[in-house]
Amino acid sequence: MASLEGRILVTGAVGQIGSELTHALRARYGASQVVAAGHIKEPSAALREGGPFTTLDVRDMSAVQRVVEQYDIEVIYHMAAILSASGEKQPLLAWDVNVNGLLNVLEVARLERLSKVFVPSSMAVYGPDAPRELAPQRCVLQPTTMYGISKVAGEAMGDLYWRRFGLDVRGIRYPGVVSHQTLPGGGTTDYAVEVFYAAEACGHYQCFVREDTVLPMMYMEDCLRATMELMDAPRSALRYPTSYNVSGLSLSMEELVSEIKQHLPGFSCSYAPDERQLIADSWPQRLDDAAALADWGWSPAFGLSELVDEMLKEICFASEIADCGAVGQKVEDLMQHPVAALAATR
Repeated sequence: MASLEGRILVTGAVGQIGSELTHALRARYGASQVVAAGHIKEPSAALREGGPFTTLDVRDMSAVQRVVEQYDIEVIYHMAAILSASGEKQPLLAWDVNVNGLLNVLEVARLERLSKVFVPSSMAVYGPDAPRELAPQRCVLQPTTMYGISKVAGEAMGDLYWRRFGLDVRGIRYPGVVSHQTLPGGGTTDYAVEVFYAAEACGHYQCFVREDTVLPMMYMEDCLRATMELMDAPRSALRYPTSYNVSGLSLSMEELVSEIKQHLPGFSCSYAPDERQLIADSWPQRLDDAAALADWGWSPAFGLSELVDEMLKEICFASEIADCGAVGQKVEDLMQHPVAALAATR
């Protein structure tokens, strides 16, 4: 089992990526060594009982510092954020959590001399003027959403703390992440998870983006591996420490539905694009992740068929996903109350 001098803190540990990252880190370092921190959303029993858990509002710098000192934290995985679709509903909240919350974490890490901080970014940093077919590692970033703007600011802040203060800040531009363990929480790519629940539960899904919408996606297992591989990489090898593009595959909703039908021939999908279509249209269809391959050996393991196979094999329906309307209602609830997505990230 790997070891650290201090403990790891995962903020946003009740979110889609944060919850599964917490379990992966506990498996690697030991349950007592990984402190999960949530805010609004209730943690699962496995998360709360599987190791130390605390409540933390990252907008409160004194609270962040208190948790770091109380638990003898050495490394922070800062996963707390308001996601893209929810952020457009409450942009001031998105800025407060995503930017001011991050600044608090970086400043506490500097003051407490922590060894590393992981800060996720997103493909949302690209705006509509960036190349859509293959968004490069470096280009002008002019996003048109508050979420994207906050992620550009986060990359720049991490880079500043890296260069000016020597703080080891690392980050990945995540594509859409597909997982069977934790329901999505207010992101634009949530459809790529919802569709699997709907397919198994009732055989039909109404999608909120067009069938020809192509976006980069990644299976959660690849997402977690990329995160930990970047954190393991030697600092000297990293040319873009706070902003690496990574990708698993790019696919349209039509392609995803077609692959699901290979397993469930009776499945059908209709389309009713809403305001999230505009967000999706501003993002690239593919990401150039050659730098991640060259600098720390990144390579995805899951293609479309592997992703669909795993999702359909692993999904188990809890009582809250008992009928066709439950998935859509859960997302609607998050859209109406985006503060509930505080601990999530994408």
